[in-house]
Amino acid sequence: MAEFSHFNEQGRARMVDISEKNDTVRTAVARTSVEVKEEIYEKITNQTMAKGDVLAVAQVAGIMAAKKTSDWIPMCHPLSLKGIDVFFDWETGETKKLLIEVSVKTKGSTGVEMEALTAASATALTVYDMCKAVDKGMVIGPTYLAEKTGGKNGDYRRNDE
Repeated sequence: MAEFSHFNEQGRARMVDISEKNDTVRTAVARTSVEVKEEIYEKITNQTMAKGDVLAVAQVAGIMAAKKTSDWIPMCHPLSLKGIDVFFDWETGETKKLLIEVSVKTKGSTGVEMEALTAASATALTVYDMCKAVDKGMVIGPTYLAEKTGGKNGDYRRNDE
């Protein structure tokens, strides 16, 4: 099989042809976080935010974003996703940080890293959107790929995990 390139014979961008690649089970996990003030932490955990249940809405936003990733990322292939899950946890030290983890799975000929990263980003952005009336100083990130499985290049796990 020829080496993949995102450039055509004229040196212009193209979507890579993956039609000859084998279908394999592929997974990706992406993580991000949103640092919030105590007031936002209390409103989210007590479900008293004026716009509604922040985590429920953010979870749905993340799932929707994963499904629409190829609409956002120009060279990303549309995929038939087999599973998407969004998990939340809190880091509650002196600062309050909402930890977001997204897991995406498919069986296909290309990976789901971009879907997981897009979902994590959309989840965090939705939290920001729903809480910005209380405080616009929230900090999102870092956002990163924690792990992936499947495909020709094999598995990946971030070293600092």
